[in-house]
Amino acid sequence: MSDARQRVHDHLLAHAVRRGDFTLKSGRRSSWFIDAKQTICAPEVMVDVADLVLARVSDDVTALGGLTMGADGVTFITAGVAATRGRSLGAFSVRKETKDHGAGGRIAGRLRPEDVVVITEDTVTRGTSLLEAATVVRDFGARVALLLAVVDRGGTAQAMAAAEGWRFEALFSAPELGFDYEGA
Repeated sequence: MSDARQRVHDHLLAHAVRRGDFTLKSGRRSSWFIDAKQTICAPEVMVDVADLVLARVSDDVTALGGLTMGADGVTFITAGVAATRGRSLGAFSVRKETKDHGAGGRIAGRLRPEDVVVITEDTVTRGTSLLEAATVVRDFGARVALLLAVVDRGGTAQAMAAAEGWRFEALFSAPELGFDYEGA
């Protein structure tokens, strides 16, 4: 494991993973929860997170984004770090609902129809937020190159993405953090 990967792994376990009784977005109960934003937004490892994401972003990618709030931290930190290294990546959020005032729509930030996009997310259990964001981006006219989560706690996102013709990767899986996949 690289030094950056080890630091992020250790930070997730120390600061983001919680044990107890939790209700997930799906309504299911779980004995563990991960608030990956505690790591993604931590100054001591945020550049490491960005480095791990950038290592998975192919040279043809021109933008990063995903469903707000889950994607925002990783998207904006990664785009900012990339900019300091001479790589221009647009950054955007997909709103949960269509905005009916101002410029309207579901996309906020910089996304162009000609962009090649990585859809980001902090943590996925089922993968529905990733798929929703990817669908909005595809319908906007941009090309989705990859769906990328910091943590895959469910183990189902890869199959769901593949069914839509998209590739899914995660920086860390539940088993890598010492837990079983939660499933669908």
